[in-house]
Amino acid sequence: LAAPGGLTPGGKNWIGGNSTAIAGIAVGIDKTTLPMHLWGMEVGYSIPELVRSQQVGRPIDTQKHEGLRLKHNMDVDEMVYIGDTDKGSSGLVNNAAITPAGFDAEWYADGMTPDQILTDINELIYETWARSGFAVCPTDLLLPPKKFGLLTKPVTSAGSESLLMYIAKSCLSAQQNGRPLEIKPLKWLTGRGVGGADRAVAYTKDKQFVRYPMVPLQRTPLECRGIHQLTTYFGTLGEVEFVYPETVAYADGL
Repeated sequence: LAAPGGLTPGGKNWIGGNSTAIAGIAVGIDKTTLPMHLWGMEVGYSIPELVRSQQVGRPIDTQKHEGLRLKHNMDVDEMVYIGDTDKGSSGLVNNAAITPAGFDAEWYADGMTPDQILTDINELIYETWARSGFAVCPTDLLLPPKKFGLLTKPVTSAGSESLLMYIAKSCLSAQQNGRPLEIKPLKWLTGRGVGGADRAVAYTKDKQFVRYPMVPLQRTPLECRGIHQLTTYFGTLGEVEFVYPETVAYADGL
């Protein structure tokens, strides 16, 4: 957006009753989309294999389809979070346009209190909020599994509330957005930061700010080649699109 002021370019849009020159607003309509990549796998088996597998109660066509779905889900997961080196693409947690903030969090140190951990997380939330000009406060926080595991311990002597629940309801994001912060573990964050440090990611889960396009799997008609039956499943995988990179922040060492 470009919205110059009235009397001064950086001021408010005051106009007079007889004004003939009124400032307008401009909107950039350039596409921010990234390439879509074709993905495909073939499922094939012979008729004797199919018959024998059905006799033992484990149909080979079903097993191969389940294996294909698993491989597709794993490829999508990797593409979303770290992209693909061969394609030269990045994901949600390693985009070069986002400069990571350095932290020196000692969550494993003896005597580390819940309030000190909350302070560390609030610093990351504040950093993300400030990058957006205090317009968008993050709603989601991704942590390495080991750090996430530390948050499952009880914060009260009675064990009625975990540290995870306490932080989700008490952090800066919860107060600003009116709902608890979504804190989730992510395997791709272990050792992902600068110097092999663990990385944490704060962002707003909304397609207005960050999105991932893809086309669901389709398949070709079943083809018979002698005693073999084959079909190809295909679809397209996109790349994570940072519509507003300012709403995402990384923290290495958190």
